[in-house]
Amino acid sequence: MRMTFRWFGSADPVPLRHIRQIPGMAGIVSALHDLPPGEDWPVESLLAQRAMAEAEALELRVIESIPVHEDIKLGGPRRDERVESWIRSMRAVAEALGPRSSASGSEAPVVITYNFMPVFDWMRSELDRPLEDGSTSLTYDAEAVARMDPIEGELALPGWLASYSRGELQGLLEAYRGTPPETVYGNLVAFLRDVAPEAERLGIKLALHPDDPPWPIFGIPRIMTGAASVRRLFSDVTSPASGLCLCAGSFGADPANDIPAMAREFAGRVHFAHLRNVKITSPGSFSETAHHSAAGSLDMAAIVEALVDTGYEGPIRPDHGRMIWGESGKPGYGLYDRALGASYLTGLIERSEYGRRRANGDRAPV
Repeated sequence: MRMTFRWFGSADPVPLRHIRQIPGMAGIVSALHDLPPGEDWPVESLLAQRAMAEAEALELRVIESIPVHEDIKLGGPRRDERVESWIRSMRAVAEALGPRSSASGSEAPVVITYNFMPVFDWMRSELDRPLEDGSTSLTYDAEAVARMDPIEGELALPGWLASYSRGELQGLLEAYRGTPPETVYGNLVAFLRDVAPEAERLGIKLALHPDDPPWPIFGIPRIMTGAASVRRLFSDVTSPASGLCLCAGSFGADPANDIPAMAREFAGRVHFAHLRNVKITSPGSFSETAHHSAAGSLDMAAIVEALVDTGYEGPIRPDHGRMIWGESGKPGYGLYDRALGASYLTGLIERSEYGRRRANGDRAPV
């Protein structure tokens, strides 16, 4: 597996030189965050970002994300035009980041993560909920979300890809509230059938991020919520380029989702893994925690073991982290706790690989 770290470009408070110092860190995950959905990505900007990473001996092999325009999700009148723009951006990524990273000489494929969440990407009700140890974390409280009015713009989360005017947001919410989930799902399938053949030609792996949280919010549909929805999508879109971003925290907010079992079932179609822990505090509510298993509701060791056992060699990253040791910055995207998470995950990987080799009769050190 290849350890990576989310980085928001030159404006990110976490500098690349600090990311480089995390043991076992191979590369960064980034995007052109200043461009709105539907705008073509220029190769030059991607090359510049790659050069910044490689100047610090880090790969840039994973893009998160090329945003999918709402016209595509809704099947709007400019849908075909938006899909063509997305394909042009994918080609720019392939040109700028392929065929190999000079930082390590790796032949690892380029991965593009994307999501099909209507209007909002990941959703939380609080950005700095105090935990018992004095750290703060991202929290989703069902009762608080039920009281929120998205039209008033009460919350803005790091990584959200678009800002809408009040009128635009109102129009989108009304459109989605009148659109059956099955229609949104059909639009996802149509999108992938258009873009996956070109991804195959370019040698790019597409990784669909699940809905976060994995249930409807504000009356708008969610379609990628668990094993059944992933299974159905892979049956409808069989291209090997089309795969999953296995986000443990997103799927894991629903206790019905067995993340290790999903890693095993979808082996070969998992193209990226976001590994973080969550503590389910009540039905439909959770807080993000430190990465280790005892801190939350997920068995992180079992998740990593499943990935190792199935031969997963793609990118992983520590996902959202707490704010600890007085750090300030993008909520969920500080340096310290994510660095601790990366080191913890590296230890789990080493232990799982060691156990697998011992089981196979190999007594040599990992």
